[in-house]
Amino acid sequence: MDMKLEVVVVPVSDVERAKEFYTALGWRLDADVATGEDFRVVQVTPPGSPASVIFGTSVTDQAAGSARGLHLIVDDIDAAHDELKRRGAEPSEVFHDAGGVFHHAGTDARVPGPDPRRSSYGSFLSFSDPDGNGYVLQEITTRLPGRLDPASTDFASADDLAGALRRAAAAHGEHEARTGAEDPDWPDWYARYMVAEQAGTELPT
Repeated sequence: MDMKLEVVVVPVSDVERAKEFYTALGWRLDADVATGEDFRVVQVTPPGSPASVIFGTSVTDQAAGSARGLHLIVDDIDAAHDELKRRGAEPSEVFHDAGGVFHHAGTDARVPGPDPRRSSYGSFLSFSDPDGNGYVLQEITTRLPGRLDPASTDFASADDLAGALRRAAAAHGEHEARTGAEDPDWPDWYARYMVAEQAGTELPT
């Protein structure tokens, strides 16, 4: 049975302030429903995300600002930093972890700058909402094997699809340079490349 993470509840102290913050980031406003002064539900969704964030009045008993380590995945950490800053957030500088695996809690073992090898999964930045709920952005360009079903390929947004097409086009250009011939079956090659890249399996050459 599939069990897909759909919603994360974030505790906030001021619903209107939180709504203004998240929508200013470009997150889609899905719902804002109140059944009275003591119960209100606001749902927002980050661009391209299959999961949403809910906050409001009487939707959680957690202390406002206590959520930590909520991860958002991007394919360009530097561009994400610039966009967050432009939209009014206060992101940290891009960093990687001294251990090179994931990242430590808080700001421990942070090394300034992206991962030196620019390895997928290795570069991060962080930001918080007005209450202090903490988010981490992680740059992922190629998934580890087994992370996605190789029989199923989907893209969360047109930008994600366009990025995959650009990477496939660049790799296909190298493929044609190696073979020394134009490939009339490039759509099939593109398709194999994009499915393999998303599934984390061996890429065509």
